[in-house]
Amino acid sequence: MSKNKTGPDPNKKLNKYLATDFLKNYISNQNIEIGDYTYYASLDDPQDLVDFQNKNILYHFPFIGDKLIIGKFCQIGYKTKFIMNGANHDTDRISTYPFFIMWNGWEEQPGFKTNKGDTVVGNDVWFGYNCTILPGVKIGNGAVIGAEALVTKDVPDYAVVGGNPAKIISFRFNEEEIKQLNQISWWDWDSQKITDNLENLSKRDFRILKEK
Repeated sequence: MSKNKTGPDPNKKLNKYLATDFLKNYISNQNIEIGDYTYYASLDDPQDLVDFQNKNILYHFPFIGDKLIIGKFCQIGYKTKFIMNGANHDTDRISTYPFFIMWNGWEEQPGFKTNKGDTVVGNDVWFGYNCTILPGVKIGNGAVIGAEALVTKDVPDYAVVGGNPAKIISFRFNEEEIKQLNQISWWDWDSQKITDNLENLSKRDFRILKEK
């Protein structure tokens, strides 16, 4: 590869014919943080990217203040959804009904207390088609979320999960290799170093990654 070419600019829209693009450039909500090069893979409608923060991130009410934080180089499959804390109802009451949002006197009743915190996704995570992530879940680096999975609890680094509810199927690397990969943290390299290692990043043996 030519030395003057170091990949696409993550701060610009790709504007490709397919509706797949870097997601951060379509987000305006300050409680949503998307890392460089993370993309949403729609099918053929660019409007899906514009609508992502409203149609794929659900029950994300500003008065709750929870955040969705997604790292770099993540690959988000079509129809993947993140359910935020606004969807939670307290289950330790006689009724789970949200009386306080119905007004005309009912707003004086106490609101729900359930808040599981921010939803945080690491780097280089692959979400298959139509995944659903529940509030407060933490997903580690390099994880794979199988198509149609319902993720209800935290996912370790480099785990492959699937099902409803999602369970660990396997790990992509052994424990020592995962530790080394997290130490390498290639997703934090500059674009030139990533470009120099593109061929090696496509192989299994990460020990050949160039240290420049």
